[in-house]
Amino acid sequence: MKPNFVFIMTDTQGANMVGCYGRPELRTTCLDQLASEGIRFSRAYTSQPVCTAARAGIFTGCYPHATGAWGNHLALGDTMKTMGQRFQSAGYNTAYTGKWHLSGHDYFDTGICPDGWDPEYWFDGRCYINELADEEISSWRSNFGGYEGLKKHGVTAEFTWGHRVSNRGVDFLRKQQNVDKPFVLVVSYDEPHGPSTCPPEYIEPFLDYEHDVGPNAFDNLANKPDHHREWAAACPARVPSGKHIMPNYFGCNSFIDNEIGRVIDAVKEYTPENTWIIYTSDHGDPFCSHGMNTKGPTMYEEITHIPLIIRKPEGTDQGQVDNALVSHLDLLPGMLELAGLDIPPFLDGRSIAPRLIGQYDGSEREIMIEFNRYEVDHDFTGFQPIRCWMSGDYKLVINLLSDKDELYNLKDDPAEMDNLIDNPKHTEIRNRMHASLLDEIYDCRDPFRGPQWERRPWCSARRFGWTGKFRPRPDDGFAPDILDYRTGKVAGFRCNGI
Repeated sequence: MKPNFVFIMTDTQGANMVGCYGRPELRTTCLDQLASEGIRFSRAYTSQPVCTAARAGIFTGCYPHATGAWGNHLALGDTMKTMGQRFQSAGYNTAYTGKWHLSGHDYFDTGICPDGWDPEYWFDGRCYINELADEEISSWRSNFGGYEGLKKHGVTAEFTWGHRVSNRGVDFLRKQQNVDKPFVLVVSYDEPHGPSTCPPEYIEPFLDYEHDVGPNAFDNLANKPDHHREWAAACPARVPSGKHIMPNYFGCNSFIDNEIGRVIDAVKEYTPENTWIIYTSDHGDPFCSHGMNTKGPTMYEEITHIPLIIRKPEGTDQGQVDNALVSHLDLLPGMLELAGLDIPPFLDGRSIAPRLIGQYDGSEREIMIEFNRYEVDHDFTGFQPIRCWMSGDYKLVINLLSDKDELYNLKDDPAEMDNLIDNPKHTEIRNRMHASLLDEIYDCRDPFRGPQWERRPWCSARRFGWTGKFRPRPDDGFAPDILDYRTGKVAGFRCNGI
């Protein structure tokens, strides 16, 4: 029997915004319960900390730089196949409801269901807006002015995008009870991303709540990249007390947990025997750490470290915690492996399935995170190519166009205050990680690859050759074989020259 998958995701919800990751006061009881029944990955990371690019990585299993969608409002390339297309072609019922942000049109998308998903359940931002009156649209985007406005207008769960998304997810699961066909359901919430609209009763517990940002609330950004200081100066997010008050966000954070609980309950009621539940978020937010707000060109934990909880159909893992490094990119190949389907070499991720079924070989995972541009429509940050390499307790960040790279020891310095990039005691680990990062950049056919990534003030080694190698597009399981430009033959090899 083929497994089913329910893939649940939120927007702008870092690991530090979920109770079971050390913040029980945040009232995410449904996700905490899910973690108690499954496996909580303590070191899961986004592939790029911005909405469209992160989603491109999740739903294709490829680095955002390979998908065409490497910044907000850039569309997936025509040759990219999504989770829906891959599973639909393998005989699965596939449904997607909620935020998409991959059409390249705008934040709300077009209301048109893309290939690979069932149009009956499609409900992107445009679909939601089309259900609202004009004044309701304006009120939604302004969050009714906050708690008092929400209370005055009597906003209930039924008004929200998230609740309507849950309704469609629950409806899909109800209809799968007597269907002799496996399924993939994606339930994608915009919340708790701003405007963080939710019923006011969820906000009330947080009206006086002071969120402890931690020591990096006081980071003066000395010995940090110049664009960090420019960013912090452009959108001041300093909290002199080290405490951040944002009741609307935290109320919505708790509200959407309740909506996720509705979907989880539906799985247990309608399709309990063979359904895996996967929960994650696209990225986090600094929320005043390092003097910054909103996601962007930095690799700090607050925006790259995301929650990931996976529950087997039996829910028998009983709160296991997996401390290995994993990436968003590992989820799609893991689902394919669990379903007994081929994992094409085109995917950049490494299957997470062995970690879930007790077949992991013990090798240590290293991962790359990238940044290219925040958004094609915005001038915010401009083009800021970054490649980050994580290995063990260390994080190396190459800021290609800034004056300073970064190296942090997350075990000794979890707040990432002390940049070790020029510390002679860390030369060996820095250079080893840099070499591994360069290997990944070239092996994955990063279109931004080149000698610039090794021309760092602290690096004297050179390996890039101008003639280079031919790197044909790997087999994606759909397209015809790639033909070599010079020979016209199948390019199933690498050769010298371009």
